[in-house]
Amino acid sequence: MKMKMKVIFLDLDGTLIGDDYSPEPAEKVIDELKRKGFRIVFNSSKTRAEQEYYRKALNVEDPFIVETGSAIYIPKEYFPFTFNFTREGGDYFVIELGERYEVIKKALDELSEKFGLKYYGNSGVEEVMNFTRLPRQLAELAMMREYSETIFRWKDEGFIEAIKSRGLRISKGSRFYNVHGNTDKGKAAHLLLHLYSRFFGDVEAYAVGDGLNDFPLFDIVKNAFIIGNLRHPNAVNINSMEELLEVIG
Repeated sequence: MKMKMKVIFLDLDGTLIGDDYSPEPAEKVIDELKRKGFRIVFNSSKTRAEQEYYRKALNVEDPFIVETGSAIYIPKEYFPFTFNFTREGGDYFVIELGERYEVIKKALDELSEKFGLKYYGNSGVEEVMNFTRLPRQLAELAMMREYSETIFRWKDEGFIEAIKSRGLRISKGSRFYNVHGNTDKGKAAHLLLHLYSRFFGDVEAYAVGDGLNDFPLFDIVKNAFIIGNLRHPNAVNINSMEELLEVIG
């Protein structure tokens, strides 16, 4: 029997997770979203390994979307029907929408000297910690790339067009540039919502983010929220996740 359900897509850095990267301040928010009946889908530029860390810490068991819409990880047995997926990976069915990391790194390696690029693939863990302010454990998880790269530093923004000319996409997060294949957070969310609707019928979709790379996600949900000062015609500006809980009742 189909029933109405609610799903919320959450960005992590700058949205659910603060500057210290600790999951603890988000516990009350996640618990309240669960109490309100939400399925909670992380939709972030973070890697699978990073998101699994937060999923475990916050006891979230729903599907999740990694590396700026590059892949959807769906726990096996989550949906009571078969669907197309790219591969099986551990406890998940994985729907791949982006490009493999090796292809992206090769392109950046060929451009790095000319444009002065620094990214995960040509940085050591200490450098990553300095660029991102991540603690060592999370920096190591962030370096486990599968589908994208993050550019921390550059000398010439001409790298943007150079990357696009190689058939890759580049999007801006709250601090850094993300390089990935021909996908985005909205495309991945749209596909996952289709799977939800197959089982639940009427799906009420929400999304929260704080960066330009969240805009494609805001385009495909009815209830979108931006934390911060960016503006999107389909989104309501809020100051915090706590304010979100008040707005959605």
